[in-house]
Amino acid sequence: MIITPSPIGSRTLTPEVLKADKKASRKFGPCGVGKEALYMGTNYIDRCFYIPWKEVKRVFKRVAMSQGAYTGRGAFGALAYLVVQFGNGKEKQSRFRHEADVDRLLAAVEKEHPAIPTHSAKAERKLADAEAREAERYLKELSPEAEDAVHEISQAKVYLEQRPSLSNVLAAAAKQKRIVDNIKPGYRIAGIVMAVVSILAMIYGVWALTQHRTAATYFLLGGAALFFFALSANMLPNKWNSKKRGQEDWNAALGEMREYLAEKPGFPVPAQYAHPIVLERMIRAVREGKAKTTAQAYTTLKKELKALNNTVKVSQEEYDEVVKIKPLFLVCEYKDEV
Repeated sequence: MIITPSPIGSRTLTPEVLKADKKASRKFGPCGVGKEALYMGTNYIDRCFYIPWKEVKRVFKRVAMSQGAYTGRGAFGALAYLVVQFGNGKEKQSRFRHEADVDRLLAAVEKEHPAIPTHSAKAERKLADAEAREAERYLKELSPEAEDAVHEISQAKVYLEQRPSLSNVLAAAAKQKRIVDNIKPGYRIAGIVMAVVSILAMIYGVWALTQHRTAATYFLLGGAALFFFALSANMLPNKWNSKKRGQEDWNAALGEMREYLAEKPGFPVPAQYAHPIVLERMIRAVREGKAKTTAQAYTTLKKELKALNNTVKVSQEEYDEVVKIKPLFLVCEYKDEV
């Protein structure tokens, strides 16, 4: 343990317990989940703070978006934070680079510390209201055929949720494949040009420093800023954002899912679309009277997803669902066989 975490609450752990707990903790982005404490990080240092579980009141995700994102239109960038509430209303938050890491951490907290709420108080009220509104959309009674469909899809969802990592990896691979497949060659060329210009600027800046030129610092800083901008914008070609790597990761994720579903004959959706949210939306389609059978629910789901684009206004809850599962269908062009 190079850096000893500092406590952010009134409770502390002994150095021996803290050292062992941090070493054994599972890392999620800049944070970690240990047996004795929750570890928080900063933008630069991971797991540099800790708070014992006995002091944690609530842990939840906070997402900051551009103003337009709250209209529910299209796909917008988001900044994800993990927020922990402790003591007498105090809060501490850590920013995550990948929102999926926050979700995985919260899933671990739900499993290991079920008594700790994993939604904000405001979100809990919204969820309760949403559940009440959703219940009003459902049919009071379902036909025997519809009941059988709901049971079949629900059983499939339970089976899929036994290995949540498979669906999460599949969705992440589909999203990444979608991104790299749509990177235009001109975008790559622009990135290479920016990198070359930035390197030349930094070389000139170093030379100018040796010559005591007044503009040396500007060339150094400007060149470095330009280079890191191209790097952070995913403009520079590398093995991580290549189409080949995206295809390989997608094939690997799909192969693992197919292998798992081989033990569950008659699964209601193709392996490339196997995600709990997909099955939940199918169940909803049946309960709302849009479909009576599993096949009809699957067809309805695909039809609704195709209709959703950046011109359609949706609720925040539906937006959160769609951005997770639509890449699964887009990379396969909604085909049942890939």
